[in-house]
Amino acid sequence: MEKQTNVKRRNFLKGASAGIGLSIASTSGFANASEKNEREKLPREVWIASLTLQGLEARSMDEMVRKVIGRMEQTLPCHPDIICLPEAFPYKGVPDAPPDSEIAETIPGPIVERFAIFAKNHHCNVICPMSAKENGLVYNSAVVIDRKGKVLGAFHKIHPTVGEIESGVTPGPIDPPVFQTDFGTIGIQICFDINWHDGWRRLRKKGAEIIFWPSAFPGGRMLNGLAWMTKCCIVSSTWPDPCRIIDITGDEIASSGRFEHWICAPVNLEKAFIHIWPYTQNLDDLRAKYGQKVRITKMHLEDWAIVESVSADVKLVEVLKEFEIPIHEEHIQRAEQAQDKLRL
Repeated sequence: MEKQTNVKRRNFLKGASAGIGLSIASTSGFANASEKNEREKLPREVWIASLTLQGLEARSMDEMVRKVIGRMEQTLPCHPDIICLPEAFPYKGVPDAPPDSEIAETIPGPIVERFAIFAKNHHCNVICPMSAKENGLVYNSAVVIDRKGKVLGAFHKIHPTVGEIESGVTPGPIDPPVFQTDFGTIGIQICFDINWHDGWRRLRKKGAEIIFWPSAFPGGRMLNGLAWMTKCCIVSSTWPDPCRIIDITGDEIASSGRFEHWICAPVNLEKAFIHIWPYTQNLDDLRAKYGQKVRITKMHLEDWAIVESVSADVKLVEVLKEFEIPIHEEHIQRAEQAQDKLRL
């Protein structure tokens, strides 16, 4: 039985690796895509792409990889800065796929190398979820690849399901890493991690501005709540529709559906989440000075304000300091410090 399993695994990986090698040139025609359709972007404007596996079926890992690359290519006219792929996408629905403990690859393996070529060809960061092997342990992972095709690192799912653990998957470290990209600091959580908020909070404390969430399911309202709780933009990439981009307020920026199973939309990271009171006059003074160079959105029921720079001349850190306006987290921290001094 063990011999048959090993043969099946070798054949599966052999076919996948060969197919992946043959498909390396499949996106080369897009490498020199015209940039004439790009407009001038704001200094911290990031175009984020994500996709689902909705409607994709494959008989082999190579076939699924090729179909996912085909869907990635559909985002290229938008010139994405980063593309996020769904959890464990190479193996989804593939018949006779060996368990995670047997299919895991050491990074960088054939799958990562394939998407590193895509990233380099299209000058685009890629988040590539897969089963990874590290120090003899198997993880449900997401590998971050930069625009040059270099691996920046990997996140290992902190909270795998019981089924995953029984198939050989090891829980990742409780303290998740952040990754420094050319546009900002990002973090990752995977699928079942959504049920534990500590990892999301740790990422924010480490400076994450965007948290990517590859998953087998869409997540629904849980993601909206986590976005405003962490003050991070959240991007999901899932097996079924929809994948979504959610703003720091919890409002939806983009969502896939029956007409397109992918999304690509801009997010301005030069944006701050403010507690309006007692800074109402400060905010009015800021707007009086900078006018159309800033956008201030007041959320009256929540007592929040979002201050956004829409000009290359305005740096939010400097402007908020000028008018003595703390971000929401600083405001809460000040309150807690004052409370703790008098707490019995």
